[in-house]
Amino acid sequence: MQIGQASRTSGVSAKMIRHYESIGLIPSAGRRSSNYRDYDDADVHRLRFIRRSRDLGFSIDRIRDLLKLWSDRDRAGSEVKSIAQAHVAEIETRIAHMREMADVLHALADACEGNDRPECPIIRSLARNGASGH
Repeated sequence: MQIGQASRTSGVSAKMIRHYESIGLIPSAGRRSSNYRDYDDADVHRLRFIRRSRDLGFSIDRIRDLLKLWSDRDRAGSEVKSIAQAHVAEIETRIAHMREMADVLHALADACEGNDRPECPIIRSLARNGASGH
């Protein structure tokens, strides 16, 4: 199938397919005599794997590792689990950081009277160098 059909079937844009090919995440597609890229079902399956991994927030490097493990029938499940657990830990750290940011912003918004006067604790906090706003 050509790149457009591979894109529709996998849910990965043609631009991203070309990108994944250029960085070696997927093998270079074969070429037809017309010089169009030619993808098969295995390529589409690999693209779906990549798309799902990206949907879950895995980095390109981690996806590369997961793809290697996916194609290794002798892989240890513990390696895959370790990658997933590391990713979960990073996500939880980001969530905690975002929760802290939301708490600070809630406190600042609550401290702001929201009237027509120029005095604003939100602006004052943002203007501080390196201050957390607490």
